[in-house]
Parts: sequence; C-alpha cells; structure tokens
Amino acid sequence: MVQLVEKQKLFVNGEWIETDAIYKIYNKYTGEVFSEVPMASPELVDKVVGAAVYAYKKVPFTPEYRHSVLLRVAELLKQNRNDFAETIAQEGGKPITDAHLEVNRSIATFEMAADEAKKLVGEIIPNYNVQGRFLYTVKKPVGVVAAITPFNFPLNLVVHKVAPALAAGNPVIIKPASDTATTALKLCKLLETAGVPKGYVQCVTGGGSTVGEQLLNDQRIAHYTFTGSPGVGKHIQKTIGLRKATLELGSNSATIVHHDGDIEQAAAKLAKMSFANAGQVCISVQRIFVQKSVAERFVELFLQHVAELKVGDPLNPETNVGPMISEKEAIRIEEWVNEAKEAGALVLTGGKRSGNIYYPTVLTNVAKSMKVVAEEVFAPVVSVTVYDNIEEAIELVNDSKYGLQAGIYTKDLNLSFKIPYLLEVGGVIVNDTCCFRTDQMPYGGVKESGNGKEGPAYAIQELVETVTVVVNIEG
Repeated sequence: MVQLVEKQKLFVNGEWIETDAIYKIYNKYTGEVFSEVPMASPELVDKVVGAAVYAYKKVPFTPEYRHSVLLRVAELLKQNRNDFAETIAQEGGKPITDAHLEVNRSIATFEMAADEAKKLVGEIIPNYNVQGRFLYTVKKPVGVVAAITPFNFPLNLVVHKVAPALAAGNPVIIKPASDTATTALKLCKLLETAGVPKGYVQCVTGGGSTVGEQLLNDQRIAHYTFTGSPGVGKHIQKTIGLRKATLELGSNSATIVHHDGDIEQAAAKLAKMSFANAGQVCISVQRIFVQKSVAERFVELFLQHVAELKVGDPLNPETNVGPMISEKEAIRIEEWVNEAKEAGALVLTGGKRSGNIYYPTVLTNVAKSMKVVAEEVFAPVVSVTVYDNIEEAIELVNDSKYGLQAGIYTKDLNLSFKIPYLLEVGGVIVNDTCCFRTDQMPYGGVKESGNGKEGPAYAIQELVETVTVVVNIEG
C-alpha cells in the first residue's frame, strides 16, 4: 500500500504559510515519503522574529490566560494522542509503545507548566541596614525565545521548551529538527486551536547553518533553549554572547551495578534502557560498570534479556528497537564499533547493520580512548566493564567530558546518600538506570553536558527576569 504523503505548512504570526522550497521527511522504517514541509527563507525568518517582538511588546498574555491555554492544549493532545504517536513512530522511527509514552509525558508537561504560570511571584526582601526603604522583586518575561529541538523526542522536547516559555509569558519560535518537523507543526495546530495569542508561537524549518544561524545572530532574540550536541551548544554560546541560553547537550551516561544491588532487576532494566529508541536518548545507558564478584552472573542475565528484544517495524506494538534516524547514522556507529573491535573490544552480541537498523550491541574489553566509550554513541550500543571497588567505579564514571546523569544499583543506604556528592553529574538515580527521567524533576548536566535545567518549574526560572524594586517610603 502506498503511504499517503502529509503536506505541511509553516506557522507564522497566526497564519499557515507555504514556501517554494520543500523538505521531504521519510518513514524511517519503510523508506517512503511520509511528509513534506516548507523550508523557511531568510525573509520569512526575519518576519517571524519581528512578529514575536511585536507580540511581546503589544499583545497581552496574562498569567490566567496562559494557564487556560496550556490546559486546553493538554486536553487537545489527549484527544489526538493516537495521531501524534503514529506520527512520531513513522517520522522518528520510535516504537509505537514508546511514542504513546512520549505523548502522555507531553500532556503532563503542559499541565505542569499551566500550574507554574500561576506561581510566578516575587518576594519581599528584609531591610536590615537601610531605613525608609521597602524592597521587593517582580518576575517578568525575558523576551523572545528561540527553541531549537532535536529529532529523538520530537514532541516532548518541543513541549519542554514551548510550555515553560509560554507559562512565563514569552513568545517562542520553534525550529524543529528537519527529519521530525511534522510533529512540531501538528503541535502548533493544537496551540492555535487552544487560543494562543497571535505571534506567541511560530514554527520555521530549515538547516542549522541557515535558519538556525540566522536565529542565533538576530539580536532581538533574548533566550535560546537547545537540545543537541556539545559542538553545536558551544557554537550557540559563542555566537549569542551575553544573551541567555539553556543548553541540554550530550552524554555517555553510566550505570554502576554494585555487588549488593539487585542483579536480576539491574540486568532486565539495563537491557531495556540501553536500547530504548535505538539508543538515541541523551541519558541512554552507554557505559555499564559491574563489580567483579557479580559480573559473570550479571552479564549472563543481561545478554539473555537483550536477546529477547524485538527489532523491526516501530508501528508493531511488540517492537522494542526500531530504526535509527538515518542510514548515515547507522553507518557511523557501525564504523565506531569496527574501530573498537580492531583496538581489542569484544562483541558479546550484535554488531550488525541492515540499512538504518543497527542491532542491539554489547561490547566488553573496551578502553576509554575508544569512541564507543569516550564519545556519545547515540545508538544501540553499550559497553560492560568490570571494577574491583566502589572508588574505582566512581573514578570510571567521572572519567568523562560529560556529566548528565548516572545510575547505581546498591542496597547500601550510606553509599546511596554519599554517591551524589562523589559523581560529577547533574542527576543520580539510585536503584535504577541513568536513563530515568520524570518530567517534573530538574533535568540538566555539568561539564560538556550543558547548563541550565529543564522541568517546567525549573525551566521557567530561566525564562524570566528578576527585577528588584526599591521604594523610598519616606520620600
């Protein structure tokens, strides 16, 4: 059966716009054209920024109305959850079960952001040493926000940027990843239906070197929120200068399996989360460190669970691992694994590619100099390394330029309280994998994993200015 091609338009200042240039989005499993989206011209991008500035300065968007709009979007998303899940599965290659989970998380994120819209309050500042003055603060929107989003969570990572920006009262310009732009454009339709004021949400598509670069160099944009690679994150920070940015960057996240942890539970969960979304998750389990006294048993159980994973069509509810975002990326990780093998790494399972499908791969006997260890693989590849004592495990986890999240399986209560102070990461997950995230928690890393926090209550603080007010009550 020939797949119906969805033809999209860009959302610009409350209108749906076509352009001459078209980008084709492919079904990542069948290879058929799934959607066609217009590409924004420089003139159109300039118009979008201008419309956002006008909305910020001239169009009222009260906290009460922000709250109602965000709740309305959440309700509309509930009504359209199947369509969004199927879109994510087809244009992103994500297994349909995981795609439904992403939609559900996005609904919750909108609801949490709606609550935060009503909580933006300042504070009264105690006056200790100056008489006749009343001191307090107010919170106000920072201005126009550019949200540059990745392919791997084409809905929820857009929502994590758009919802807090709107809750804070900021206009937001979405530049989604080109290969999964359909999802973002469909979300704009819901935002329009929900009643977001004209100019407060717009969406433009195009390459990072064209549309992205133009947005970075436009001084009218006050804040950038970006999820992607450290290289691009560094370029953003260098280009925008003193303007604000929230940067959620890469990782080679690790999980420790200590001798007193639940080995059976760890093996089952790690097998699932090492390969979720074909490993294309910022906090995907990439490095596993297991204590030598339980290593043999862990590896045996782990490989059994990996063997049970079903690889194939993301629209099949039984599929655990779908295709990668492109054959180019699958070839890249194939080359990285081959390099590691040539340097002495052993492949316990996997190591095979078929088109843009790379089969779940487990490596051992790896070295920190190998790309599969030192860099972010962003693919269904994980390494297992044996350690002697917990001090060695901590050193192995910290021996990285990244620092997003880490997990540890242990029954030692003292260790569970101490280890967050010892690991150089933004989040520590005890008795679960490093790949755990719930949308209300502060999420963000250290070192080359970025700066700033996501999670509606935390992201919104990045998107407001705190203004200090001093009133001379004797004047």
